[in-house]
Amino acid sequence: LDLGCGTGTGTFALLRESADASVVAVDGSDYMLAQLAERARRLGVEKRVRTVRADLDEQWPDFGAVDVVWTSAFMHHLADPDEALRKLFATLRPGGLLAVIEMNGFPRFLPPELGGGLEERCQALVDEQTAEAMPHMGDDWGARLTEAGFVVEEERTFETELRGPLPAAARRFAQVSLGRTRERVGESLSAEDLARLDALLDIDGPESVLRREDLVVRASRVAWAARRP
Repeated sequence: LDLGCGTGTGTFALLRESADASVVAVDGSDYMLAQLAERARRLGVEKRVRTVRADLDEQWPDFGAVDVVWTSAFMHHLADPDEALRKLFATLRPGGLLAVIEMNGFPRFLPPELGGGLEERCQALVDEQTAEAMPHMGDDWGARLTEAGFVVEEERTFETELRGPLPAAARRFAQVSLGRTRERVGESLSAEDLARLDALLDIDGPESVLRREDLVVRASRVAWAARRP
């Protein structure tokens, strides 16, 4: 069971783990599920994948009993994650495994000294908004899992730091991420900070993140492996 499957990164990883595995891929987006289903057809594994469109805050489909649940960067979106964990506990067979992966924060790309700490000021504003819109982001999921009845077998933090020369895909990732940051907090930035951010996002400008040599992709995620006794 892949909750919040998106276009299927976790789904196809689970399929690669076992030739006998089948996956129920759950998401609230028809577009994401269509992309996943098309990829499954291209790979010839469409008979091993079932897509389910569901808003898990509104309804909890009957998935049947499952052996493994995978959920990446999804649990913090739920209005009541504790209730969801209780339902997952009931869905898993005894001995079944639940893997929860959550972000420690949003990725960083810029040198700390750029714009006198421009990225940190932007992220501070993003964090304020996130605390209101997604209050469960950054929670102690280990404690929540234990409270729901799971036995947490392992907790591990994965740190990523990619330094130049960065591939084009990493630069594009930086551009898209910083563009989303501008959309979210642009109105709260000073004129100077906004101008600097726009210069970084200008694909034809000399300061564009697509050209800079001092970009570093820094990201952190935490994973919990928990089992139903």
